[in-house]
Amino acid sequence: MGFLDALLGRSKPKRPDLDQLFALPAAALTLQAGTSFVPTGVGAVCFASVEGGAFTRLQGDVRELLDADTGRGGVPVEFGRDDYGYTWLTARHPADDMASLVNDLHAVNTLLAEGGFGPQLLCSIVAFREGSGEEPARTSPRTLALIYLYKRGTFYPFAPVPGGAEKRDNALELQVSGLLANDLPVEEYLGRWFPVWGAPGM
Repeated sequence: MGFLDALLGRSKPKRPDLDQLFALPAAALTLQAGTSFVPTGVGAVCFASVEGGAFTRLQGDVRELLDADTGRGGVPVEFGRDDYGYTWLTARHPADDMASLVNDLHAVNTLLAEGGFGPQLLCSIVAFREGSGEEPARTSPRTLALIYLYKRGTFYPFAPVPGGAEKRDNALELQVSGLLANDLPVEEYLGRWFPVWGAPGM
C-alpha cells in the first residue's frame, strides 16, 4: 500500500490466493461440529460467459485436466449457464470426500487463470445441506454455500431461505462467518456477500 493510500484510508484488495481453497476441508469439519450442516459433495466455479470456440476449447481442456488428474472415466464436470448469463462448471464427489472436490476446484481455477480467463473468474462455491448430506429430506432442507471470491481472496457464507422466494437467512450467515473466522479469511465487507441464487447444489 502506498503512502497516499494509507493517508486516504484506502486499501488494496487481497490478491487471489487459490491455495486458500485448501482450507475448506478443515472449515467443513468446524462447520459440522458447530452446526447441523454437512457437505453435499457438490462444488462449482462461476465465471463470466466465454463464447464460441474459446468456450469449446475450455470445456475440452477442463475435462482433459480432471480426467488426467483423477483417473475417472466419463465426464467429470458439468457446464451450464444460469438466468443471469454466468457460466457454472460443476464438480461432484462423494459427500465425505471434500479434499478431492477442493482439488478439482483448485485445478479448474488454476487452468482458467493460466489460460487467460482470470478476468472472467468470479467465485467458487462448496455446497452444504442441513441433515444427512446426500439423502433428500421429506421437507426442503436448508442449504448453505461457502463462497470464495476469486478477486478478493476471501470467503463468505450464503444461506438462502428454503422455498425459492430469494430470501436470505442473514442470522445463519453471520453465525457461520463467526464460526469459521479462524479457518478461513472471511470477507469483512458485507456488501460483497453477493447472493448466488440457483447456484449448483443450492
